[in-house]
Amino acid sequence: MSVANSGTIDLGGKTVHRLGYGAMRITGPGIWGPPKDHDEAVRVLRRSVELGVTFIDTADSYGPFVSEDLIKEALHDGTGYGDVVVATKGGLTRHGPDVWPPLGRPEYLRQCILMSLRRLGVERIDLWQLHRIDAKVPREEQFGEIKSFLDEGLAKQVGLSEVDVDDVKAAQAAGLPVASVQNRYNLGDRRAEELLDFCTEQGIAFIPWAPVDAGTLARPGGPLDAVAGNHPGTTTGQLALAWLLRRSPVIVPIPGTSSVGHLEENCAAADVELTDEEFQALTDAA
Repeated sequence: MSVANSGTIDLGGKTVHRLGYGAMRITGPGIWGPPKDHDEAVRVLRRSVELGVTFIDTADSYGPFVSEDLIKEALHDGTGYGDVVVATKGGLTRHGPDVWPPLGRPEYLRQCILMSLRRLGVERIDLWQLHRIDAKVPREEQFGEIKSFLDEGLAKQVGLSEVDVDDVKAAQAAGLPVASVQNRYNLGDRRAEELLDFCTEQGIAFIPWAPVDAGTLARPGGPLDAVAGNHPGTTTGQLALAWLLRRSPVIVPIPGTSSVGHLEENCAAADVELTDEEFQALTDAA
């Protein structure tokens, strides 16, 4: 089993397999505190790399800090992460489970990246992303500070999360080379369709979060269930990931999980091949 068949994309200064891993769920309930099973979280991270995952997405707010700490414990080889690109995010504060207020003041964003460098044990972040644009701070101030991370060598590449086309164009106009965007997007939620098309045209990596959430399309007797009948042993979640991988060459799905078994199930999606008719049926079903 390997994610090699998911294809590749250049990201974080390296060529990575497009089917990655999202490290949000290796924390406690509400993405707060340590995981229920620390050793299983470490096994999940190490098994992901064994399966060929070379792109891992996290954030300083996951825990907070717990996910980054676990990634270093599980995967840092003493000098870095080898062929694995570790992307992280900053710009949110945490005050309790499921509480995520944004804070985009330049001095706070700088604190975020400096602390992520320390926790991950690297001299430069492969890909640092603004978790949310803070509406209380002019976005150009946030973009300017993030550009300084590139200029100072704190990050190799930078990206934005939960934005629209206008935000990306504004960042580019401010001189910020946007390498990635990270928005909610899946079979059942296509609100970021315009942004995805823009990223495809621009060659910007599009990292969909909640990639397996197909909503009502996954119901028994629904469109995904119907296609699953043509692929014995394949889950609707694997089909949803296979659809994303085919939807655009810039899509980098990051399904997350806290169990090795579920991780292996997700990674097996790289070997699922949809026919033209199946792909179109799922596309039209939304």
